[in-house]
Amino acid sequence: MKLFVALFSFLSLSAQTTRGIAERNEVKGVVKDSLSGQPISYVNIWVENENIATTSEEDGTFSINVSGNKNLIFSALGYEKKTVKASKSGEVFLNSKAFDLDEVVISNSIDTKRIVIGQTENTIAQAFDNGPRIDVKYFPYSQAYKKTRYIKKVTLSTDSRIEDATIRIRFYHVDANGFPGEEMLKKDLIVSVKNGTKSNKIDLSDYNLVMPKNGLFVGFEKLMIEKNKKEKTIIDQNTKTTQIQKIYYPFILYNYVEREALFTFSGGKWNKEVKETNGIAEKVKGYEPAIHLILTN
Repeated sequence: MKLFVALFSFLSLSAQTTRGIAERNEVKGVVKDSLSGQPISYVNIWVENENIATTSEEDGTFSINVSGNKNLIFSALGYEKKTVKASKSGEVFLNSKAFDLDEVVISNSIDTKRIVIGQTENTIAQAFDNGPRIDVKYFPYSQAYKKTRYIKKVTLSTDSRIEDATIRIRFYHVDANGFPGEEMLKKDLIVSVKNGTKSNKIDLSDYNLVMPKNGLFVGFEKLMIEKNKKEKTIIDQNTKTTQIQKIYYPFILYNYVEREALFTFSGGKWNKEVKETNGIAEKVKGYEPAIHLILTN
């Protein structure tokens, strides 16, 4: 199926203007493991209840612009979430999360049969900056997957203007309320993508992921780190002031779809978008990451 791509240029939601910087204070710090004292890379850091976020660098350091002494929410795979006042975040220690041992998997994928799931009727994909939020796509379970229950690959399309931009791919169980819940992976899946508009197929064979019987959510997280950043100087036509626009790559391509609900992680929590008219649920129209899964036996 041919994919038609429409590229749109928007101001990054994370862009910092001269006026924005004046209104906020830059907070700098480092995130470390509470036991080893070693720095933790790629920690997700949010201003509570705001669409402002950043990611710790490989050496655990971070900087974020905050108005007032608001709460910062720190979360990383394998660690307990922590909320800290911005004024006390110069050095943040995260506690390791205790995991139950997975049950022994006796059978392994033999990979003689494959199916692709998650393709949409809308073949027009749009690439734009989604800011720091995490967008996910829901994959419902079907009895037809009984003979192809292993998740072999995940495919996503990206648009980048730098080489080797990195993103994090996430897999979530569905919780009791239908929201993205516990993560299915026990370690980060960090993927590098090339310059240009690319279709990326990531092999998941080593993770031995099985399609859950209540479905799963798959999403991506943009890493707000220096190596992913590109700056552009622009002039505000109203104020005639010079501003610095910061864009973090890569962009992920989206399909415009109708769904029962759309989920986004922002402000340190999951948000569910639904639509009702006179108390009757209707489908929501919006953008969903153009992500496909390949299942095998």
